[in-house]
Amino acid sequence: MFIYRARVFDTPTDPFAGGTLRSGSDVAIVVAEGLIIARTDYASAVAEHPDAEVVDLRAGVLIPGLIDTHVHYPQVRAIGYLGKPLLEWLDHCALPEEAKLADEAYASAVAGEFLAGLTSAGTTSAMVFGSHFATAMDTFFSQAAEVGLRITSGLVTSDKILPEPLLTSVEQSVSESQGLIDRWHGNGRLRFAITPRFSFSAGEELLAAGGQLLADNPRVWVTSHLNENRDEIAGVAAMFPEALDYLDTYDRAGLLGRRTILAHNVHPSDRELARMAEVGAASAHCPTSNSNLASGFFPLRRHIEAGVRVALGSDVGAGTGFSLLKEGVQAYFMQQLDPSGGLPLSSAHLLHLATAAGAEALELGDEVGDLSVGKRFDAAYISPAAHQPLDVGIRHASSDEDVLAKIFAMGTPADITRVWVDGQLVKGGGAPTPR
Repeated sequence: MFIYRARVFDTPTDPFAGGTLRSGSDVAIVVAEGLIIARTDYASAVAEHPDAEVVDLRAGVLIPGLIDTHVHYPQVRAIGYLGKPLLEWLDHCALPEEAKLADEAYASAVAGEFLAGLTSAGTTSAMVFGSHFATAMDTFFSQAAEVGLRITSGLVTSDKILPEPLLTSVEQSVSESQGLIDRWHGNGRLRFAITPRFSFSAGEELLAAGGQLLADNPRVWVTSHLNENRDEIAGVAAMFPEALDYLDTYDRAGLLGRRTILAHNVHPSDRELARMAEVGAASAHCPTSNSNLASGFFPLRRHIEAGVRVALGSDVGAGTGFSLLKEGVQAYFMQQLDPSGGLPLSSAHLLHLATAAGAEALELGDEVGDLSVGKRFDAAYISPAAHQPLDVGIRHASSDEDVLAKIFAMGTPADITRVWVDGQLVKGGGAPTPR
């Protein structure tokens, strides 16, 4: 049993619905076998649990583990290619790299780099866009199980447009996906997601096969891309003349529901937003990717007003890294600049998008997303080096909201010195003491 004595920030109530930041400068969180059993003051915690080991974290700030709702496992080595729109970037940067994962040794190395990137950034749960190769997915799931993160991922399927090594048949996609479901879905903290790459590269029969796979395995997830780039949207419209819009290509295939997370959705119609809200599908908002590929301004206000759930995604590798702190501050910038009328964001909004909103989108809200009693202890500890700008900013901020704003504005993975999943350290060690 542990007592974590810390300055704690979380958002158990949604700031988009009138909630506020919950903060405390000296909170005692009591954890037994990975479960938070008490959240109280330090004296009460010690009196109630005198034999518990005390971990003093008052030197920094403790937040819930970060939750990434869209990040590409095969693209970790493709981060940082700048100056290209989506379809050109795919052809010249991402897809050649993804084809290399046919080699199992290469896939294994990339999986290790990818998981290290997540844990380094304080990400404890993620919807991971997987590989086109079943062998690479077995490697990834195996390594993810060892690290212990909460991972939802699956075999990526396409049957047109992409380079031949990345294409599959309907029969092969179903057979390989079902095998991965049987081996990995529900194995510890792992879950499977049916993953057509996007309707631009997945034909009607392949999408329908995914829908049947979902019908046969109703507890698995679905993820794909939606309305990221105007050329992509026009291409999908030409390929699916019977569909009402881009979203309808998934809906007609039986792929749209509460366990569907669709990335980007930069250019949705009102009908698409209404339908997403109706079925409970969520959008993964990827701000640095939208900026890097010049995809456009994410219409956050329209999503929220339509009742569509939104959480953050890093979109590695069109996104510029694994840090959801960076994604949060970029979301803030983009909403400030949106000529159509962005939604002003506070630091509490950013923390919510990076934690509790992701947990809710992934239906993990009963387990993680904030540091309340009854939740699992998934947490990240932010402790910048002394005299560095973030340390100075934290020490001289006038309010907890300002401290949190400075964490998003200046924080990097290097400032996240400890990360726990289910009470187990996945990054860091040592015994920090208050400055």
